[in-house]
Amino acid sequence: MTAQNIQTHDEPTPLGCDPADLAWVESTVKQAATSFAAGMRILPPMRRYAMYAIYAFCRVVDDIADGYEPMEQRKAALDAWHQRIAALYDHGTTQDPLDRVLLACIHFFALRQDDFHAIIDGMMMDAENTIVAPDEKTLDLYCDRVASAVGRLSVRIFGDSTEDADKVAYHLGRALQLTNILRDIAEDAARGRLYLPGDLLDRFHVPHAPIKALSAPGLQGVANILSVRALDHFRKAFITMQSCRPKAMLPARIMGASYEAVLVALRKRGWSADALHERPETSALNKVFWLTRSYRP
Repeated sequence: MTAQNIQTHDEPTPLGCDPADLAWVESTVKQAATSFAAGMRILPPMRRYAMYAIYAFCRVVDDIADGYEPMEQRKAALDAWHQRIAALYDHGTTQDPLDRVLLACIHFFALRQDDFHAIIDGMMMDAENTIVAPDEKTLDLYCDRVASAVGRLSVRIFGDSTEDADKVAYHLGRALQLTNILRDIAEDAARGRLYLPGDLLDRFHVPHAPIKALSAPGLQGVANILSVRALDHFRKAFITMQSCRPKAMLPARIMGASYEAVLVALRKRGWSADALHERPETSALNKVFWLTRSYRP
């Protein structure tokens, strides 16, 4: 059974799961107050709870990677998640509410095991090393693992498992992650991280030391180039959506439009030393414009 032939009507127990397990994954999303919630809420119950489970999984492994435990302890915890995912696929073995809902998602939507492992590997990149001025290949691999792999799981849950849907995940995932990187430069620097590519930093004479980079005049040039790259990925994602099932792509359109609004606000704010610590302003009217834009076919 695939996502494309599953009925989307309301069910008494979505995914056939225990209501307590469904409540657990839902509470994880609500506590996080994620900007992706709007895209999830429009889904029918079975798909919505599946997305809650994917988000909860990502949240758990991300919290491990970003934790303050010793590196070896974080790596061991992520390795344990590799084993848990393998056990779900190989034996249907579950340990807790998240496992049980994920197992149902895997069965209902034919989710690929490799995508779960890719997400964990992306978190491992953060846990094993403090990422500073990566080369372009490493940055792209990181974006694919922590964002596009999530997209590949998501489009199947939304209802489209075609090659074009995977292309949407490729471009939209990179657009979202580059936007995150551009939004969080100062916050990441405080943790000793700098996700901006080393070749661009060198071109604009920006030091690779995260804190020193914040006050470098050339940082604006680096960020401008990456923001244009992100805009191009948004554009390609929205174009590719036109070849996909329209109903299945609506959540992706909403999520993409919401983040594109953040990127536009970042470009307006700029990346000067003073601006870096300011959250970009996205007015209510601006949000309405971008969300309305997402409904265009």
